[in-house]
Amino acid sequence: MIMIRCVVLGSGAAIPSPERNTCSIAMKYDGSVYLFDCGEGTQRQMMKSDISYSKVKSIFITHLHDDHILGIPGLIYTLYLESTKQGGRREKVTIFGPKGVAKRVQQLVNRNISFLEIQEVDEGWAVDIGNATISAFRTNHYSYNFDSVSSKGDSLGYVFEEKEKLRFDKKKCEELGIKGRMFSILEKEKEIKVHGKTVRIEEVTYPKKGKKIVITGDTAFSENTIKFAKDADILFHEATYLEDRRKDADLYAHSTASDAAKVAKEAGVHELVLYHISNRYTDEDAILKEAKSIFKNTKVASDGFEVKI
Repeated sequence: MIMIRCVVLGSGAAIPSPERNTCSIAMKYDGSVYLFDCGEGTQRQMMKSDISYSKVKSIFITHLHDDHILGIPGLIYTLYLESTKQGGRREKVTIFGPKGVAKRVQQLVNRNISFLEIQEVDEGWAVDIGNATISAFRTNHYSYNFDSVSSKGDSLGYVFEEKEKLRFDKKKCEELGIKGRMFSILEKEKEIKVHGKTVRIEEVTYPKKGKKIVITGDTAFSENTIKFAKDADILFHEATYLEDRRKDADLYAHSTASDAAKVAKEAGVHELVLYHISNRYTDEDAILKEAKSIFKNTKVASDGFEVKI
């Protein structure tokens, strides 16, 4: 069983504070690191959280607002410097994101990086990472300037999901006398002789769903998020505001803690983690109180918040 380690490197909204960096979540899985958004200062946050920047394999951008992407040039430059050393980095880094991500990242990086690839994606896209997949879905967020909302933008969330695995039925295996090296033989050959009888692997196994983690990026309440977050083990959902700022949440297409809790409840997730918190809120208890009135198993992420499953 592969352990998944998720660390919220930046739990804040657009403006950083001493307590909350801008948005980024790191996922360590099967020896590689996958970043979801890369706000300013992400690589330093990685160092503080013992997440190796040299292990970054992919960066998944939810949308192109600056607080989600300004950490990219610094991180890529550090990896570039590492690659110039003897025996330095040769493995590629792929940045995935919505329409426009290639042009924006090239503007930020402003140099030719041989190991960097950029791919624009949309809902329905998925990438295989060995024992799991990461796929994209549409969220409900807006492009806006500092004066007013301008137009609905390309905004994505991501679903990490392990592939279904076969598990051995211990009771059946014991009854049939299957033990020790016989399990590896069964896995390889799909059948084995036990006391003169052929036992097929499907007779002593059952399918078990893999772990599922959903990261929304910025979004207002969305039925589409509910659909794609169905039965997730962990839902990382933005909660920029509380209900006292409902007008702002609606104007800028963000969620309140209540909105996030409603999504978690309707999707039937196991655990809700709130992030992308406006720095106007310093009382985490108030955030928890609002969300827990709807969905009990809620946590509020701070920088360095970590969960392992």
